[in-house]
Amino acid sequence: MKNWEEDDHADYCSAAEDLADAQAVADKLGIRLHTANFSSEYWHQVFEHFLAEYRAGRTPNPDVLCNREIKFKAFLDHALNLGAQAIATGHYAGIRENARGDKQLICAADQNKDQTYFLYMLNQHALKHTQFPLHPLQKSEVRAVAEAAGFSNWRKKDSTGICFIGERRFRDFLATYLPASPGPIESTQGEHLGEHTGLMYYTLGQRQGLGIGGQAKHADLPWFVVKKDLDNNRLIVAQGHNNPLLFKSDLVAEQLHWIAGQAPATPFDGMARCRHRQALQNCRVELEHNSNIAKVRFSEPQRALTPGQSIVFYQDDICLGGGTIQ
Repeated sequence: MKNWEEDDHADYCSAAEDLADAQAVADKLGIRLHTANFSSEYWHQVFEHFLAEYRAGRTPNPDVLCNREIKFKAFLDHALNLGAQAIATGHYAGIRENARGDKQLICAADQNKDQTYFLYMLNQHALKHTQFPLHPLQKSEVRAVAEAAGFSNWRKKDSTGICFIGERRFRDFLATYLPASPGPIESTQGEHLGEHTGLMYYTLGQRQGLGIGGQAKHADLPWFVVKKDLDNNRLIVAQGHNNPLLFKSDLVAEQLHWIAGQAPATPFDGMARCRHRQALQNCRVELEHNSNIAKVRFSEPQRALTPGQSIVFYQDDICLGGGTIQ
């Protein structure tokens, strides 16, 4: 499955290597390798949203949209049209059927690799035609199986980051699509500390890349982004990893999606995570009447809650769904 046209970015994209690995495995198994190109769908349904969110000063999560629009929609439809009954993917997650016959998305045995955070937008149709064979396995076990089977890619490095950016610097990539708008970096008291290269390049809680270390009038503590003032193009920073301005006990989420097809009765007590691999956090979720808006209050304050990112809800090992942090 190809989702991105490399053009002059071939040095950064692993598509050719990935295709060769897939062909080698298919040859080893003696099965035919089918290929499909969803670059157009990816551009219109994922990447344009990605750019729009950065223009608006938010930090989007393209992997979530890619799963909903491409892997478990365009690709699933393609497989079903070929005559397949289901697709099997390498996501670390599981599927369970409840007493009503509904499919539930459940966490993987390898909690460090669990990917349910990126799969919360899946629906019943997708889950009924999907298998997650890695659900009970640790990553080390998967590599051992692949090595025993003679697959040449058994020790291939884990993929990280956003697929279409590859190994290049994020700023360099984004600058080819969005014009940067430099502006001031200021303290919470309005003191000018330096210049930023464009608000889209920064996210709440960020420390690296600010270029304002060694301020004579301030303590020798690192600076962190605490706010993006879009109206005035200002980047607001404060000192200290545990600065109170970085913590919030509640948030509002919109664009909600529930895997069961309908929202649970609220308010309800459950758990949530606001970024991949974050430990599950206890919270209370309340839905506004007849709306697609959730108010979430955490038992403990959360650091660097970021507009545009996903909040995903859980009860025990079941992923209920989630929404976009506003």
